Amino acid sequence: MNMKTKFFATSGIIAAVYIAVSLLLAPLSFGAIQLRFSEILNQLIVFNKKYFYAIVIGVFITNLFSPNGPIDLLFGVGQTVLSLGITILSAKFIKSIVARMIFNTVVFSFMMWLIAWELNIIFDLPFGYTWLTVAIGEAIVMLIAIPIMLLINKRVHFRKLMDA
Repeated sequence: MNMKTKFFATSGIIAAVYIAVSLLLAPLSFGAIQLRFSEILNQLIVFNKKYFYAIVIGVFITNLFSPNGPIDLLFGVGQTVLSLGITILSAKFIKSIVARMIFNTVVFSFMMWLIAWELNIIFDLPFGYTWLTVAIGEAIVMLIAIPIMLLINKRVHFRKLMDA
């Protein structure tokens, strides 16, 4: 399999897994209190920046089905793009995979202010409290992801998977 084919196939699989997990657990994936378990895949970015596209496409397609409407495309995809970008830039300064995963968790959790803002606009939910609740949910999922992704990486080798 050539490199482009492998990249597109792997990206498609990652995006599909993100979408499937999000929609399967849809009641938990949207709202002021959420545990979007598909966000575990955000940790892939610390292994290889080429996962960016797969994750963003997964979020975009998932948010097409959001009960929050089209505004979720802007805020949800925006939050993901900004967070992934910050983590990609951090790779120049943070060499340890585990340290980058912790940093990625902090970034994604902090950046949930965008989702809190969205929910404030749509449902008039209190911004500060909603930021806290969505950030806690994000932190829980992303922290759970660290040992899971490290364990899977021993077998799958995430870095090489996109480079072959």
